[in-house]
Amino acid sequence: MSHECREPVVQMHLKPGMSVGELVGQMGLAGAYNGGALYRAVCLYEKMLRDPDATKFFGLAGAMVPAGMGGIVEDLIQRGCIDVLVSTGANITHDIIEAIGCHHYHGQADCSDIELRHEDINRIYDVYLPNDAFIRFEEFMQGIYSEIPEGSTVSINELLRHIGSGLGSGILSAACKKGVPVYCPAIQDSMIGLQYWLFSQTHRVTVDAFKDMPALLDRCFSARKAGAMLVGGGVPKNYILQSMLMTENGFSYAVQLTGDRPDLGGLSGATLDEARSWGKLTEEASAVTVYGDATILLPLVVAAVLERVS
Repeated sequence: MSHECREPVVQMHLKPGMSVGELVGQMGLAGAYNGGALYRAVCLYEKMLRDPDATKFFGLAGAMVPAGMGGIVEDLIQRGCIDVLVSTGANITHDIIEAIGCHHYHGQADCSDIELRHEDINRIYDVYLPNDAFIRFEEFMQGIYSEIPEGSTVSINELLRHIGSGLGSGILSAACKKGVPVYCPAIQDSMIGLQYWLFSQTHRVTVDAFKDMPALLDRCFSARKAGAMLVGGGVPKNYILQSMLMTENGFSYAVQLTGDRPDLGGLSGATLDEARSWGKLTEEASAVTVYGDATILLPLVVAAVLERVS
């Protein structure tokens, strides 16, 4: 194997008033480390969004909504940039909390969590969420659950669509209005699940997790190509990538934003190249992983791409 020196690293030059797209372009000229990967991720995500044959999956893990990132996902849905959304139950819980008029607050990571406990404040690193929000959340959830006819069997997607129909803003509301399916395969691992358990003590409504599979697999079988934007890892990442395993196809595009390491063996840090060995990505697939904090990477990637496709 020969190694040739063809493209030099270009020193970055910044100027006042640069757009995000211009900044990312300079990072591409430098082209090194995760700055270079960020530029390649922008180029690939743009290509995915411009491909009319690509079904666009979006995976949302980590505490992104409490960190203010939910609005980005909501906007992408409204712009038609997401065809299928897979999220953790926690992000959907916090999306509902915001949509019913409650807020997350700036806090401190170096604080006394015992004092916060006594003050009825929950901490997510440097974000605070008062217990009052969960009181209002419970009232809303019990009310929206009670609208489901007794004896019904609903899928998780159907349940989330019903919840979204009762909201005026946020991710679930936008998905409901745009007809974008939202899947949450581990929904019981959230306050939504706890509220369903409470509701189920006096009502007969069954949530069938497997009922989502036919529609999802139909979507996969009918897709000419598929692309995935993966924010974090965990259940959303695996649920998305494994969805193609039953078909003869794999994902043609994949962008992963993660802060996890691959050498620990966990899925959240696993490389997208590793996914090729499973057939989740095609052999010819274009894939980029950017390592870092998704609260920095996601806004940069989306802002730069929207400059190009708007």
